[in-house]
Amino acid sequence: MARLQVLASPLFYLSQNPLSLAGVVVATSLFFTMLVFYISTSMGAEANPYVGLVMFLVLPGIFLLGLLLIPAGMLLKHRRETRHGRLPGHYPRLDFNRPELRRVFSFIVLATGVNGILAINASYRGVEYMDSAAFCGETCHSVMAPEYTAYQNSPHARVSCVQCHIGPGASWFVRSKLSGVRQIFAVSLDTFARPIPTPIEDLRPARETCEQCHWPSQFTGSLLSVRPKFSEDEQNTATKTVLLLRVGGGAAQGRGIHSAHLDLAREITYLATDPQRQEIPWVRYVSVGGESREYAVPDWDKDFSKGELRVMDCMDCHNRPTHTFQLPEQALDEALASGRLDASLPFLKKKAVELLKQPYPSQDAAAESLSRALTDYYREAHPEVWNRQRESVELAAGVIREIYRNNVFPEMKVDWGTYPNNLGHMNFPGCFRCHDDNHVNAEGTPLTQDCSTCHALLAVEEENPAILEQIAP
Repeated sequence: MARLQVLASPLFYLSQNPLSLAGVVVATSLFFTMLVFYISTSMGAEANPYVGLVMFLVLPGIFLLGLLLIPAGMLLKHRRETRHGRLPGHYPRLDFNRPELRRVFSFIVLATGVNGILAINASYRGVEYMDSAAFCGETCHSVMAPEYTAYQNSPHARVSCVQCHIGPGASWFVRSKLSGVRQIFAVSLDTFARPIPTPIEDLRPARETCEQCHWPSQFTGSLLSVRPKFSEDEQNTATKTVLLLRVGGGAAQGRGIHSAHLDLAREITYLATDPQRQEIPWVRYVSVGGESREYAVPDWDKDFSKGELRVMDCMDCHNRPTHTFQLPEQALDEALASGRLDASLPFLKKKAVELLKQPYPSQDAAAESLSRALTDYYREAHPEVWNRQRESVELAAGVIREIYRNNVFPEMKVDWGTYPNNLGHMNFPGCFRCHDDNHVNAEGTPLTQDCSTCHALLAVEEENPAILEQIAP
């Protein structure tokens, strides 16, 4: 007890200063505020991202500041009294035989322990919140709206952002948070780029992120792909293209996309001369046996300093696995095929494509204009359709608004085709960045454009493909 009195006496004496007392008030008030927030969220209360920002970052920061003010005030008082020679040689003695003093001391010890637990919990929940999709996509709403909208509509919508953008390991976690500080300043000062550039040069290698879940060599065999298309005629004529996609990998023994690019290749290196890696003048292919072959376009000046030299991985083809934006024709074809759009409405696809490609100053303006223009078109050009199928027209207007809202963001200068998708070669160069019969080696042999390596065309824009009837009569 005597030793405890010796240790506690200076702490009690030095804590009697305005700064430490202010810290006690701040920490205590924030403690109860945070407690109410935590109880409300644990009981299922919905919190928007801005409430989360305050609850998990701002309030814990102020709480920790209040705790730090207590020892800071004690230290300043000690220095001040030492400098002026007022620091007592013997601190006032604390008599722990007094029950009220023991209760006060017990309360301080208990409060310190509880505050410590709360500080640890707040730190953990703060880090957890910063790793959430809501924080990444909604806190900086206008900036990340395009990417977050695409993410919500993607196959990876239930995969957290950090699993792909950071991955496992402390070094990349720290690196991402330091990068986040720069981004906070860019958002605060309104100096960020519009549109947001795809951060392909900062992405972690796919083997350390994508391949934590996906194992390319085990995607063996082929996949049947049926792709609907609707013409821009009065009947919105429906056709289907049927592909047998040779994915390959593993036991496929060289046949297929993954087999050619992963299993048979020890390394594929290329030179990209533009930021989006769409212009590739030179490619080097090293087989698993060590054979090296180089291919280049005829007009390449052989200057490697004019671009980025990169070893190919998954992200060079699957460059938009989660943040995919559709072109209007593709989005409308899918909506018509699924029945969300009524294909019996005459010229629906033609008129919808025309309206979607019009420039609009904002998403709100687009929503209003699209609805009005489509309903006016059927009311004036096809009054019998409007009278008979008015509900279908109004539902179509809503679907078209949704298509626009999911793909075009005028405020961020994101328009149709702003972000190229390298998977395939129909809407963007994709495969043809390298496989264009224009990349040749020293012997004049071109980098193959053999389509049968990747797919077999079983039907091309047929109304009733026979192959589908054979598969499912």
